[in-house]
Amino acid sequence: MDPLNNSAMNEVLQRLTEMLEQRKSADADSSYVAKLYAKGNDAILKKIGEEATETVIAAKSGDKQQIVYETADLWFHCMVMLAHHGLKAEDVLVELARREGLSGITEKKSRKD
Repeated sequence: MDPLNNSAMNEVLQRLTEMLEQRKSADADSSYVAKLYAKGNDAILKKIGEEATETVIAAKSGDKQQIVYETADLWFHCMVMLAHHGLKAEDVLVELARREGLSGITEKKSRKD
């Protein structure tokens, strides 16, 4: 697979964001994402926990293909959670851009407690 350029990465995120919004009004019997939305925040968060655990296990195994697969699942479910709360991947990207070039120690000190 060819690496994605910035434009292609943005297009993937945009298509996923649009699909997640569309699934908010879909029938829960016809869409996995609509079913997650219907079950609510706790079900979405549980799924993120499961995917995070699977990602850790994959990373411990060192199997690069499995790490990518499980990380994709984790990211996807995080995007579902963001959409459930009226947020988008773009919101996270803006925050990452804000932090770019900041020391982790400095960034943590700047947070309000």
